[in-house]
Amino acid sequence: MKHLLYSLFLVAGLALNTSAQESVIPNPDPNAPDMKFESETIDFGSVEWDANGIREFKFTNVGKSPLTITAVTAECGCTTTTIDGKQGWPAEPILPGKSGVIKIKYDTKRVGRFEKNITITSNGKFASKKVKIKGEIKAKPGGEEAGG
Repeated sequence: MKHLLYSLFLVAGLALNTSAQESVIPNPDPNAPDMKFESETIDFGSVEWDANGIREFKFTNVGKSPLTITAVTAECGCTTTTIDGKQGWPAEPILPGKSGVIKIKYDTKRVGRFEKNITITSNGKFASKKVKIKGEIKAKPGGEEAGG
């Protein structure tokens, strides 16, 4: 009985500790860079099979110090942030008030609806930011499906 009671207290204490850590939000640096996107979702709409899958997320640094993007990652292999062998985001810091572009490419040889997240890691007010692409790829001409 003692062991059962002790175990319940231990589990309850760990649960409270975990939820407390999740709810703690550090105060952001008031001078930190911050990204403001023209749109956080790009809707491809209905796209022909094997069409151009490159799109651009346009943003402005609305913070008070230079913004440095350190990584842009997609949630699956169907989306890439490397375009023609080059990284799809600015290598140089984006100064306050200046704009930049993050390029992504979706594999348009994958028939059907899609919705994918892209995570942007930076020195900004929030260390990571998610943006989204969505749309639908039409069937391959001739009725064959590529799948993906």
